[in-house]
Amino acid sequence: MSNIYSNSIFWIDADKIKSNPYQPRRDFDVARLQDLADSIKQYGVLQPLTVSRVEKEKEGGGLVTEYELIAGERRLRAAILANVPQVPVIIREGDTAIMKLELAIIENLQREDLNVVDRARAFFRLVNEFKFTHNEVAKKMGKSREYVSNSLRILTLPEEIIAGLSEGKITDGHTRPLLMLADHPEEQIVLFKEIVYKKITVREAERLARKIAYDRVRKKEFMPDPEIVELEEEFQEKLGTRVHIDRKETGGQIKIDYFSTEDLRAILNSIQKSEVEKKPDEMMEKHILQTQPAPKALSEETPIDRALDSIPEAPVDDRSKDEIKKDDSDLYNISNFSV
Repeated sequence: MSNIYSNSIFWIDADKIKSNPYQPRRDFDVARLQDLADSIKQYGVLQPLTVSRVEKEKEGGGLVTEYELIAGERRLRAAILANVPQVPVIIREGDTAIMKLELAIIENLQREDLNVVDRARAFFRLVNEFKFTHNEVAKKMGKSREYVSNSLRILTLPEEIIAGLSEGKITDGHTRPLLMLADHPEEQIVLFKEIVYKKITVREAERLARKIAYDRVRKKEFMPDPEIVELEEEFQEKLGTRVHIDRKETGGQIKIDYFSTEDLRAILNSIQKSEVEKKPDEMMEKHILQTQPAPKALSEETPIDRALDSIPEAPVDDRSKDEIKKDDSDLYNISNFSV
């Protein structure tokens, strides 16, 4: 029976096939999916899907046959979009969860249209859920260990960058210079925006990343006031962009990078938000000042004033300068002290 399933093509209702829970692909291009659906309407599904067959018990008794997709998610979605009632399938039996994931990844890799983020997430599942080593994943995929390790490093980037990579805003090659700034996520975001808005090439991005890393080290080594470095980092974290403080003998300049009007508005909103956060403290200070009793007018006499008035004025020293000098020198004469 297994051999018959493995070598035969069956026609199954499209709506009876469940999606593969191990499908590595998350993003499906709507336009390309529609193109495939149009092709299926005209020519049908030319390449069979791969499914597994599972029999489950019904609530009222008896068995029901279900099919779970292993490979061919795009073809299945396009077929449903084209209102095709049945699709050709090859049924595999005895596959474990690991084998289903492997088959799904391999099938997508062979088609070479799996984006780098989905590929990295698939590798992560093999490592995290199924406890594969990087070497084992590499052998399964026919890739080098470095290829697998570098793919997994992509997932350490900030979510905004991962989303941009998945959407095609940057290329796989751009991740290398971004990963050079792994210890500074705020710098990664700034460089990512620079790549997107200025259409920077991979080589230019690498040069920028090296310069940013060098400047950071140089500042720590040669900046006379480490407080400036700390303030720059605080500004960058708060505003979400690169900030440079040029300190001079008196005062200085603050340079804030932005890459679009939206970026500039976001910076302004961050500043305004900081002002709003300060207002409760300012309001409390104002309230305290308002509730404190007003200081008394100068013309009003207080008990302390009356006490001070009752102190007699110091007597006038009518000695001459020579007498004062002589008296001061005699003050510490030994004859003035009792033994």
